[in-house]
Amino acid sequence: MNQSTKSLLSRRNASDSPRAKGARGESDRFYVWTLRGFAALFSAILLEFVYSIVHQSWPAWTHEGLTLLTGTTWNPANSVYGGLPLILDTVISTLVALLFAVPVGLGTALVLNFVLPRRLQTITASMVELLAAIPSVVYGLWGLYVLVPWMSTTIQPWLGRLSGGAWPFSGDPLGAGIMLASTVLAVMILPTIVAISRDVIAALPKDLNEGALSLGASRSQVLRKVILPSAKSGILGAISLGAGRALGETVAVLMVIGGNAQMPRSLFSVGATLASTIATEYTEASPGNVAALGALAVILMVLTAAVNAFARRLVRRTGALSS
Repeated sequence: MNQSTKSLLSRRNASDSPRAKGARGESDRFYVWTLRGFAALFSAILLEFVYSIVHQSWPAWTHEGLTLLTGTTWNPANSVYGGLPLILDTVISTLVALLFAVPVGLGTALVLNFVLPRRLQTITASMVELLAAIPSVVYGLWGLYVLVPWMSTTIQPWLGRLSGGAWPFSGDPLGAGIMLASTVLAVMILPTIVAISRDVIAALPKDLNEGALSLGASRSQVLRKVILPSAKSGILGAISLGAGRALGETVAVLMVIGGNAQMPRSLFSVGATLASTIATEYTEASPGNVAALGALAVILMVLTAAVNAFARRLVRRTGALSS
């Protein structure tokens, strides 16, 4: 037995000694308790945050009750707090934004991974990341000064003629409104959907693509029947993150949706979302109005949590089916 082998065995025996094992155990326990402390601190901060919002809104819940959810009129000047128009405008604008953004985002992610040359992939990915870095107020200005004239003179009249004035394209083509807010939101959440979907698809084993092509499948069949189903869990996560941002977006929506809390009659209607109403009215709100706005914040948190919980359930179900 040579000298190097003896030294290796001696180090191994030293590492297996009770003293070394005890030192490692103490280090592991310290690490575990440190992580538990951070988790407890985060949980305490989260609970305090939720409690403060609920406590602030409690007078509105006790005074208004279910009117905050079912009432159709929001008029703080007369102490009328019906939040249904705000809830509907928030949900509709988010769903329409996802309807626009998801196909474009998934298509862009597939193109970045399978169609474009590597050099163009880098350039296009950088442009997508640049969109994510643009402040929301810039999107609002773009929608206000560029898209409003275009919507009112071209897109909305064309949709009205195409549908014969039927819902959801009924009403006067004002430009600003739910449809414009949805368009701006779609552009804002595109970078999130594209970036996460691209990373998820890129992480798939290359054998999936090459194996399907070797069996005679076309490129479109590979993308539709192999790549997208295999990346379904990650794509659902990307969509849920995009939906969460759309639900909570404030400044850009405030600038383009019209700021009128009324029941939506069509996509051309002006409106107001939960987040935009809180941002608009909070600075000049009376104590009673502050409680009602706190109730809107609670509703918005519940909506966001419901979207995330639904997405997590879909991800777990998809993972169980794929396994």
